Amino acid sequence: MSAQVVAEPRPRHLLDFQGWSEGRLNAILDNADTMLQVLDRPVKKVPALQGLTVCTAFFENSTRTRISFELAARRMSADVVSFAAGSSSLSKGESLRDTIETLTSYKVDAYVVRHPASGAAHQVARFSGKPTINAGDGRRAHPTQALLDAYTIRQEYGDLKGRRVAIIGDVRHSRVARSNAELLTRLGAEVVLCGPATLLPRELASLGATLTTDAQQAVKGAHAVMALRLQTERMDAGYLGSLQEYIRDYQVNERLMERAETGAIVLHPGPMNRDLEISADTADGPRSRVLKQVENGQAVRMSVLYHLLVGRG
Repeated sequence: MSAQVVAEPRPRHLLDFQGWSEGRLNAILDNADTMLQVLDRPVKKVPALQGLTVCTAFFENSTRTRISFELAARRMSADVVSFAAGSSSLSKGESLRDTIETLTSYKVDAYVVRHPASGAAHQVARFSGKPTINAGDGRRAHPTQALLDAYTIRQEYGDLKGRRVAIIGDVRHSRVARSNAELLTRLGAEVVLCGPATLLPRELASLGATLTTDAQQAVKGAHAVMALRLQTERMDAGYLGSLQEYIRDYQVNERLMERAETGAIVLHPGPMNRDLEISADTADGPRSRVLKQVENGQAVRMSVLYHLLVGRG
């Protein structure tokens, strides 16, 4: 870690990227290289978090993020408490505050939180007073997904500066799109957000991204193209004309990728609706880095946990 980064105040939480300098963000990505080396060993474990307890508090369903964080903590020898809202006292009317204060009384040292309400991770940080990582809150932010996406692109090209990244699909309901636009532009990439006008909030231009409803234009010269899932469970009627029109105009497929930069890669944060927002042959083809994103997620989350927890009093 550079002297400049060491001299900066270390953020206590990763709720979004506010308060995180470019140097700190790059330090997390750099340290993920070391964590990948750990995962390649016969014994995939180091004692960095021994004696600490990490609580994964998920109030919303998840496969990749939850398993990735729990493995990341265990790979560094932390104890893991896994909290599931559906089988908790929340079903009896207990408040979020009482739940978190109860868990903190069990000497939990850090929280990883997913919640359907925007801002819930900030509340957990306030109620607990412990380092808190936002694993997705409503449509607001998903910072570790953006970090692993940035890491995957950086693996491919060596640097993010000057790279063009097109993010296509249901931008309105996507915390992934918001966090990626915020992070990638800060790290020097050009970000284009694309989707139907009803799913493309104009205010996202304030994040430094270019907005367009033309997928052909969005992917022109792109080094990486990310397809976003249509989050129909969050949609009211009227957002889409028809799925057939959406597939015609916005599906990430080989025909669309012909307009991207030669050798451009394809990303998807998952879960995928194959042959809807992304064609099956593209999802499984040589351009795809979808499984690489999953693999990198564990290393990046190990790096985030290490960065927030090691060396603190």
